[in-house]
Amino acid sequence: MKLLKIHKDDNVAVAIETVLKGEKFILENIETEAIDSIPAGHKIALVDIKENENVIKYGFPIGHATENIEKGKHVHTHNVKTNLGKLLSYTYEPNYEELTPTEEEFFMGYKRENGKVGIRNEVWIVPTVGCVNSIVREMEKNAQKYLNGKIDGIFSYTHPYGCSQLGADQELTLKYLSGLIRHPNAAAVLVVGLGCENGNIGELKKYLGEYDENRVKFLVCQEYEDELKAADEILENLVNYASKYQREKCPVSELIIGLKCGGSDGFSGITANPLVGKFSDMLISKGGSTILTEVPEMFGAETILMNRCRTEKEFDKTVKLINNFKEYFMRYGEKTDENPSPGNKAGGITTLEDKSLGCTQKGGKAIVEDVLSYGDPVKKKGLSLLQAPGNDLVASNALLASGAHMVLFTTGRGTPFGCPVPTVKIASNPNLANKKHSWIDFSAGKLLEGETMENLSREFFDFVKAIASGEKKAKCELLDKHDLAIFKDGVTL
Repeated sequence: MKLLKIHKDDNVAVAIETVLKGEKFILENIETEAIDSIPAGHKIALVDIKENENVIKYGFPIGHATENIEKGKHVHTHNVKTNLGKLLSYTYEPNYEELTPTEEEFFMGYKRENGKVGIRNEVWIVPTVGCVNSIVREMEKNAQKYLNGKIDGIFSYTHPYGCSQLGADQELTLKYLSGLIRHPNAAAVLVVGLGCENGNIGELKKYLGEYDENRVKFLVCQEYEDELKAADEILENLVNYASKYQREKCPVSELIIGLKCGGSDGFSGITANPLVGKFSDMLISKGGSTILTEVPEMFGAETILMNRCRTEKEFDKTVKLINNFKEYFMRYGEKTDENPSPGNKAGGITTLEDKSLGCTQKGGKAIVEDVLSYGDPVKKKGLSLLQAPGNDLVASNALLASGAHMVLFTTGRGTPFGCPVPTVKIASNPNLANKKHSWIDFSAGKLLEGETMENLSREFFDFVKAIASGEKKAKCELLDKHDLAIFKDGVTL
């Protein structure tokens, strides 16, 4: 099969393999001849599409034709334009079903004193301000001598923020750092400040709230003659504290999993994103939680999520989530449809609606239980929506700040990056999985090779449990997991 029609109402199909000009196909008893060569992942018109008529994929408009498109023609950025642009008004029209509860399953995790569960047992060094980045990297380096086989690593996470920020912009940094410090994958944390920064330790504690004084320690560099020596003593004690934890049997209902895509292609919405959506539904059916973010990549598919909100309260919060992010774009004089990226387009994604309708499939069919502001922790079991941009590093870190133990990252182009929690790369196509096996953890491209969603989703669920249990590591953990980025929205002094 070289062409795939995703939804019965679609007027385009996706090329599973490169289609050559002149090739003929029969879909639903109708013959189509390719007038153009169609690259894999790109779209072909199944009927004549008139100028200004909507192009339909996934059963929804992904834009409109900018010219008459003849049946068999290549349908892409040269003849399609987005329908997006303005702020919209929405009406709550609930359209969801409860997921059927499924049998309880377990993984091996670390139970913390506050009732949370971690999937890694690490010691983290967190700077309040970029001025001490070189210092905390040296602290990390010096502390490696304390590794004893009972912890999974000692890591510092540097960033360029924490000072010369104002108002809400500084608040974003402090909320993120608080989420990082609270994260249960960190058995113990050393917070390092300079002493004169806006976002100093005193300000940070206002956002951090209650904390275990045995687990979290603070150090202000300007107060010590030798901050490295002082940190070394603290880190030795923190490693000893962290070493008491051992993996125990934990229900998967304790897991919080972040859902992310990056470097998407024309297969992302057909293979990898639906596979992650199936995983999300499976986990939620067992009492677990998932977080869907990348708000700009909801534009054009937002009504699907809005109508899956459990109550009108969550619906109103989702409307605000969407329109506030559009206003954020407009505030800086940017268009709300400045997406997809060049790589997305090369892979066959034409408009933001095209991307969004594929992107949101990572959330499966579950009911939207809550909507979170940036840096807010998950409060309800099930599916939550989170305020964050589409940028890979910023969005992945936002997921961890809200409590995600792991990020499931689908991709059609490939990326090696990893944030402080395991960042699992799922390839949308077999070519990527084979070519970049040092980056890719799992191939959803098997769905293009005849594997069933039922079988592959079960295999993938077990794979994620193995990573959560420490039986496997994400490829990024074997490369580097220091990539930290914080959402910025404001003036730098």
